[in-house]
Amino acid sequence: MSLDPHLAGVLKSLAAAGRKPTHECTIEEARGEYLALTYGSRTPQQVVPVGSVEDTEVPGGSGQLRARIYRPSDIGPSPTVVFFHGGGFVIGNLDSHDNMCRDICRSSNSVVVSVDYRLAPEHPFPAAVKDAIAATTWVIEHASKLGGSDVVAVAGDSAGGNLATVVAQHFSEQGVALAAQFLIYPALDTSDASHPSREENANGFFLEKETLAWFIAQYTGDLKDHKTPQLTPINAHSLEGLPPALIISAEFDPLRDEAEVYGQKLLAAGVSTEVVRGAGMIHGFFDMGRWSPAAQDLIQKSCTRFGEIMRGI
Repeated sequence: MSLDPHLAGVLKSLAAAGRKPTHECTIEEARGEYLALTYGSRTPQQVVPVGSVEDTEVPGGSGQLRARIYRPSDIGPSPTVVFFHGGGFVIGNLDSHDNMCRDICRSSNSVVVSVDYRLAPEHPFPAAVKDAIAATTWVIEHASKLGGSDVVAVAGDSAGGNLATVVAQHFSEQGVALAAQFLIYPALDTSDASHPSREENANGFFLEKETLAWFIAQYTGDLKDHKTPQLTPINAHSLEGLPPALIISAEFDPLRDEAEVYGQKLLAAGVSTEVVRGAGMIHGFFDMGRWSPAAQDLIQKSCTRFGEIMRGI
């Protein structure tokens, strides 16, 4: 399929505005530009309505972390989703992914706890992993007060999809059963650049090949071994017993193949898994529904399906 025309228009507008590639920015510039493109570009009418939003704190791997709780309008027990934002482990925060969390909350009818984990390069691997595990542990312990049920799932996009995957693997190894994992164009392989999509979609589709390499370098720092599963979860020794997975890839995304390969590995391990390729979509489309009807349709349908999977439907 060809690139979605509305997303093609977004890319054209960004190019015409002289958007500086992320890998050519300072850390501060990259974070500021990303926030402006996500949170700063939406109008009040484009804010997805939910029942309530509450800023709070949750325990991290080394102190408290900012977090934001989204509750649906429906009254009654709901699943609780721990959400980890994308941004290459370097950029992104609670605000940049505010609408994404609202979409998940609204369409899956669940409580979403968005975690503001520590970012690289100030806090390289494994700081974000430690934060993600600690925050999820806290949510599991407090699920009855958050969503009103004992159903807890994890979700994340891009780098956050990596963290959600690592968390799901960690708790499975500990014998703790999560309800589901929602992996949105996840970055699962920091050690192998041989996936065909890395070259097919290397340039011109929002996430550039050079930017991806820059993100990985910031996150891994001086680390030599990039094959450890906590960094590269596609390398996990065993995937048996993991929670049901919904994996969303994007056709024009350098990360497309690793997401789909992981989905096939999960299926081979007997894990209930659904892999949906977003035809005509690019990396980051989950926050572009206000510009692309096709993107918004996929966002809503996948979030609704995630809600069903959490409930065993």
